[in-house]
Amino acid sequence: MVVQVKGDAALFSRPELKVERVTYPVMTPPSARGVLEAIFWKPEMRYRVAAIEVLEPIRKFSIRRNETSQIVSLDDARRGKRVDTAAHRDQRNAICLRDVAYRIHAHIEVTDRATKPAAAYRDQFRRRVARGACFHQPYLGTREFSADFGEPDDTPAIDHTEDLGVMLHTIHFGPPVHMEWFTARLDRGVLHVPLRGIEVPGASASGEA
Repeated sequence: MVVQVKGDAALFSRPELKVERVTYPVMTPPSARGVLEAIFWKPEMRYRVAAIEVLEPIRKFSIRRNETSQIVSLDDARRGKRVDTAAHRDQRNAICLRDVAYRIHAHIEVTDRATKPAAAYRDQFRRRVARGACFHQPYLGTREFSADFGEPDDTPAIDHTEDLGVMLHTIHFGPPVHMEWFTARLDRGVLHVPLRGIEVPGASASGEA
């Protein structure tokens, strides 16, 4: 299963940088999974990202973004509590990507609750991509950078190879929440995602995926 996505900008934050938001040079697997789930999702299935092709040259730019230093738990939000964004506003510098395009390769895996084979969900996904239908607008790492999506074409991946360091593979929301990581490498424009990541005790993700 393959889908192509593009956007004017993207921000896939590196979790080890706490003050400034600095992007990876390529989309991360959790961000790719988020795009797929925005197009089509059912509780009895999940996506396994296999590879991400980079289709446009890697270009970066810097912006300052307003963020809030206070968050509200889901329970407090349900009780009507709100964040005073003016009182808890922080300005942070962000290193983002400009004019991005990716081709996402993924598999659909069904759970024990599924009443249909994986092929049926795959066909539904493809029909939604062909129609341009989605549950909500996909985005590229952060909601302010929306993504367009469509059927794949024959645009070649860029000829670029780079070691990317440790990258988030999967977030398991639990409870308890735990994460898997992997050592990422862009190989001639393609990020190959292993079947499983490795859990690192004490590691956490912050910012956008």
